[in-house]
Amino acid sequence: MGRYIVKLPDIGEGTTEAEIVAWHVVPGQEIREEDPLVDVMTDKATVEIPAPIDGTVVSLGGAVGDKRPVGSELVTLDVAGEGNIRESPHPPAAVAAGPPSPAVREREKRRTAPASPIPTARKGNGDAATMTLSRTAGEGGEAPRAEPSGGVRRQVASPRHIGEKPLASPAVRRRAWDLGVELQFVPGSGPDGRITQQDLEAYIADGTQPPASGRLLARRDGVEEVPITGLRRAIAEHLQQSKRHIPHFSYIEEVDVTALEELRAELNARHEARGHLTLLPFLVRAIVAAVAAHPQVNARFDDEAGVLHRHAALHIGVATQTDAGLMVPVLHHAEALDLWQVAAELRRLSDAARAGKATREELTGSTITITSLGALGGLAATPVINYPEVAIVGVNRIAERPVVHNGQIVVRKMMNLSSSFDHRIVDGWEAASFIQRVKHDLEQPALLFVD
Repeated sequence: MGRYIVKLPDIGEGTTEAEIVAWHVVPGQEIREEDPLVDVMTDKATVEIPAPIDGTVVSLGGAVGDKRPVGSELVTLDVAGEGNIRESPHPPAAVAAGPPSPAVREREKRRTAPASPIPTARKGNGDAATMTLSRTAGEGGEAPRAEPSGGVRRQVASPRHIGEKPLASPAVRRRAWDLGVELQFVPGSGPDGRITQQDLEAYIADGTQPPASGRLLARRDGVEEVPITGLRRAIAEHLQQSKRHIPHFSYIEEVDVTALEELRAELNARHEARGHLTLLPFLVRAIVAAVAAHPQVNARFDDEAGVLHRHAALHIGVATQTDAGLMVPVLHHAEALDLWQVAAELRRLSDAARAGKATREELTGSTITITSLGALGGLAATPVINYPEVAIVGVNRIAERPVVHNGQIVVRKMMNLSSSFDHRIVDGWEAASFIQRVKHDLEQPALLFVD
């Protein structure tokens, strides 16, 4: 037997560290090559690190929420053969990072409580797989083991505390999202209560309902400590940087989208096979045309070097809400895509982001950003610029309003654009001219098809 150290790889160009967002293994667990070990996140992209070799987990090099540098030790394995280091009589301890966080304290509390079964999957004969369940022996004596009985025996999951974040892989979270299932109420049978696909399917089959909330006027006390880690911490740091460095100003204008909505409905009816068109592809094409006349807004500002990088290509970030938080996948080279190509690429990117499968390249490199809450868009907003860009275009909801049109009070479909700009780079006149060009093309949508 030997020891094998799995280190944090260089995930992408320029990456120096990554944050641990989820462990898939626990000490003592047997794993196979390519089994998932840990999810780490950098630049809002979550990457799954697989096992490079068969072995048994000895120790983990950090807790969820810890940031680890590239090349640092993530997992120590016992393996057949010599491994990649000489065996040490004392396994390496997890890296300490100051006082333990609430999440770490909760994890340690679970470790010192009576141990629950830990499933270890092994390949059986043929295509079937058997599951062995083991438990660390406590004061009561030898740990019980589940015997196979022609199927898979799953551990009995303990209830989750209110406010406790459910553990699940991106694929499970995506499946739950599609089915409208709140993972908070799904019992998990994996390590540390992790929810598996089988747990989710069993929950759906049982038709279990969330527990009743109790009396309407029941008094509630206590303070919940919620560690800000993973994507939420990345969002917080990025937006804080944006507000600290960029002097924002916002410009709000209303747009009559009656003709645009009629054209969109007609195109969807005539070209159903090409895919459904939402408002966003038309907005993208309008921004492409407006940027040609106002290149100052399609830029990134290096405030340390004092250099503005004005881009010929238009890489549009689209703010997308996911279970984990706000992500901004990037529609690269929007200037080269027609309406249906934009629509298809937006669908692909948003699906990848919500499933946690968006790559680093798909989440970086934007030169201007669109933010929209759809039907929840409200009347107006003051969106935060996606640093180091200099402009963000916000879309509010479409609503029928009485307006004066050709001297008559009529009902029209109206929508506000709420946009923010970096006042160091974009003057008020420039911002207003840019938005007025976008407004003009949206109100005269036939112009979007004219070069």
